Amino acid sequence: MTTGYQMPGRPRSARLKKTVAGIAITVLVLFAGALLLPYRGFQNDAFVDIPRGTGTRGIAEALAKAGVVRYPWQFLLVRAVRPSAKLQAGEYRFSNAASAREVFNRIVRGDIYYFEFTVPEGSNMFDIAHELEAQKVLAAADFLRAAADPAPIADLAPKAKNLEGFLFPSTYRLTNGVTAEQLVRQMTGEFRKQWKKLSDDASAVEPSKANIQHVVTLASLVEKETGVADERPLVASVFANRLTKGMRLECDPTTIYAALLENRYRGAIHKSDLARANPYNTYQNAGLPPGPIANPGAASLAAALAPAETKYLFFVAAPEGGSHRFSENIAQHEKAVVEYRHAAQRAAVHKNAEGKKR
Repeated sequence: MTTGYQMPGRPRSARLKKTVAGIAITVLVLFAGALLLPYRGFQNDAFVDIPRGTGTRGIAEALAKAGVVRYPWQFLLVRAVRPSAKLQAGEYRFSNAASAREVFNRIVRGDIYYFEFTVPEGSNMFDIAHELEAQKVLAAADFLRAAADPAPIADLAPKAKNLEGFLFPSTYRLTNGVTAEQLVRQMTGEFRKQWKKLSDDASAVEPSKANIQHVVTLASLVEKETGVADERPLVASVFANRLTKGMRLECDPTTIYAALLENRYRGAIHKSDLARANPYNTYQNAGLPPGPIANPGAASLAAALAPAETKYLFFVAAPEGGSHRFSENIAQHEKAVVEYRHAAQRAAVHKNAEGKKR
């Protein structure tokens, strides 16, 4: 007998399949959203430092805390999809909204944040400290404290009292969280590399056999006296010749450095500075100063290792400017000084005349 009743199995099965499919699609959408939708939970740039040895969970929590990802589990979800990817330690900067997958990929690539800091040739540690503070990299006092410790170069220059002369002038890539100790080790490490390269120059004394304290100190004087590349060996020869003859070097930059050490330099040399008995003042003391007065570049180091063979004992700025006149005796030198002073006076008169015209 027909009752019109139908078995419910098939329609109910179809509904169940649709429900399961719907749930699966929803899960997939949520999964894709968690991985692919950009997120930015920070106002200014976010910096996240990942120390070596940090696990995935630690990284995920640090990213979430900084607002780079919304939830830690999103980053962990990407890790589950890519379990063999290597996450690289370092500091990362995040400026724009990014998905968890994009953030993960950056850390896999090692897209570490660096900025450049340049130390010009001839800078002393006070110059470097001032510029670090001006650029908001480090406090000047912190850098000077680190530079006062000669430990990083103790094996090279056991008599060095600080790192002056060994903070090699170059452009350095730094991270946002760099410490003063890390920076001075990076700079002294660069000095070591450059010092080693000098051994390839057949015309220079082999660096390993040289008195490094003597060479770096002499190079610092050369660096401060001239910026003309061809003159560096000539300036080095003047100082070398004067040292051989027991003459005082009478190097103005050493007097300035002495004033810096005593915190009294105000931009000009005074007669009182020349008369002071500070050991760095080469107007009052024979021989080289106790240590470098600046950080020389490779060219000045090479010049100090191999000064030109000359009989020069004096030099003064050339009347035309930009270079120097070298002399073998005092008569030649005094004539060059007179020419320089006359040129300086003419330039001053011309400047005043131009000023009045305006």
